Amino acid sequence: MHGDAATIAALFAVDPAGLGGVVLRGPACSARDDWLTLLRDLLPPKTPVRRVPLNTGDTALLGGLDLGATLQAGRPVALQGLLAQADGGVLLLAMAERMGANAAARFGSVLDTGHVSLQREGLDSRVRTRVGLVALDEGASDDEQVPAALAERLAFRWVLQNPGDDEEGPLWSADEVQAARQRLGQVQVPDESLQALCAAAMALGIDSARPCLFAARVARAAAALAGCETVEEEHVAVAARLVLAPRATRLPDTPAEQEIEPDQQQPPEQQDQQEQAPDQDSAQNSPEPPEQNQDTPDPETDLPGPQDLAELVLQATQAAIPAGLLARLKSGAAQRSQSPSSGSAGAQQKNALRGRPVGARKGEPRAGQRINVLETLRAAAPWQQLRKRALAPEKAPRIVVHKEDFHVTRFRQLGQTTTVFVVDASGSAALNRLAEAKGAVELLLADCYVRRDSVAVLAFRGSSAEMLLPPTRSLARAKRSLAGLPGGGGTPLASAIDAAAALAGQIRRKGETPVLVFLTDGKANIARDAKPGRGPAAADALAAAAQLRMDGVSALLVDTSPQPQPSAQALASTMGAHYLALPYAGAQVLNQTVRAMAGRT
Repeated sequence: MHGDAATIAALFAVDPAGLGGVVLRGPACSARDDWLTLLRDLLPPKTPVRRVPLNTGDTALLGGLDLGATLQAGRPVALQGLLAQADGGVLLLAMAERMGANAAARFGSVLDTGHVSLQREGLDSRVRTRVGLVALDEGASDDEQVPAALAERLAFRWVLQNPGDDEEGPLWSADEVQAARQRLGQVQVPDESLQALCAAAMALGIDSARPCLFAARVARAAAALAGCETVEEEHVAVAARLVLAPRATRLPDTPAEQEIEPDQQQPPEQQDQQEQAPDQDSAQNSPEPPEQNQDTPDPETDLPGPQDLAELVLQATQAAIPAGLLARLKSGAAQRSQSPSSGSAGAQQKNALRGRPVGARKGEPRAGQRINVLETLRAAAPWQQLRKRALAPEKAPRIVVHKEDFHVTRFRQLGQTTTVFVVDASGSAALNRLAEAKGAVELLLADCYVRRDSVAVLAFRGSSAEMLLPPTRSLARAKRSLAGLPGGGGTPLASAIDAAAALAGQIRRKGETPVLVFLTDGKANIARDAKPGRGPAAADALAAAAQLRMDGVSALLVDTSPQPQPSAQALASTMGAHYLALPYAGAQVLNQTVRAMAGRT
């Protein structure tokens, strides 16, 4: 096993709750299993280790009301969740790269406070919960990562190495880790060590204070493992290498760059004269030879000061930064952060808490869901005689309700809609009723404040499509973008359809409903490769339209020609879009049609 991987397992086993946890990135393989086995062996024998599957419910995670026990006991009975059960132990988060923002916030709150607060379903409790997390990140790309809010609260980030890159490192036994756990409270961290860690974090572009705090705790754990009562230089270097290096966002400035600025450099002749002048003056004014003026080093007094320690820690941290990260930092690329927001698109979305009631379903009222009293009583009514026979007459209530009788109300609400106007600004359509498109955008934006919807504008002309207005509800921005809409040039219809499909995919990933409105005459003359020609351009446009239909995006094609064109009708049929001839529809009709497509009527 890699030396740093074994070191991380030992340090984490010394103080799981204080260090937060580990982000372990890599696929499910024998190397990951070996690391988890090593961690279990280093923890005390009775330490709880629980595995948390993806999409675990709030009741299973935080706890809640045990309906079955409550009905039998006649008083509220709380159900203990996984977090409370793992107090003092470790939780393994499976597929953490797919974790939602809500789940990450719940884990982060427990790591910050050390308690699970439960105030719902008639319960009001606060349970001590000090746990460490191991986030198993199986993401295959940079877009799939553990939520940043959770990863910031975990001290270590480790990427599984290839089997050929493994290096043998120091291994600790469970007894040594147990001794370090008992010694941890007595370890002191000098002020110069804290200053060195903070200086290294600032030089590496780490803005948050949590990594510095984790680095100090890791240094204490390393000193406890080494049997020391004070954090020393090598312990600070270990903490900087394992905590600060993976979080670096820039390379520190080199001393040469800090000493001489480009505009302060002098010619070589002046530098030689300045270097020789001090030597001559010192030779004339010094009564003793230069050798006698030099101080001899004293091993007792020449100890590394805070500045020297900070430089050593920074050098050790910079050497531990992966080579790939160094290359990206040198080129000026910033680290990418995960946007955990995702969802399904659709004009109508199911919701457990709000929206229009659409019936009831069998289930327990968990996480704020509303119990449907009528359906619950209706389910319990046929069994009243049988249930009352099993009870004493003096103890039988008027209505006997069991756990399986509960029904909750189902809701359905309209999701947010983003209308994307794809405007043909080419020479053939530049003079054909673009004012109607501007009027329709303004009418839609006027309703966005009530519906909480957005509008985007794409224009295509020449050889490509251009984003004039990203999704927004700002009427002023829409007017400014449309006012400067240029006209003339070719008609790259295929590129416009591809760009609209890509934008629709982004909108869908946010959980919103995209509606595409094409304003064009359908006469393409620029192909996907930016070459002119009506035949290839029309073929590419039909191919892009067929792909858009397979994606299942709602679309409307508005024919902007003075007379309806067969090419526009064929394009609308291929992409599965509604066809509307603009000569027979003004801005108001277009607005009503778009609202009907979005399910707003």
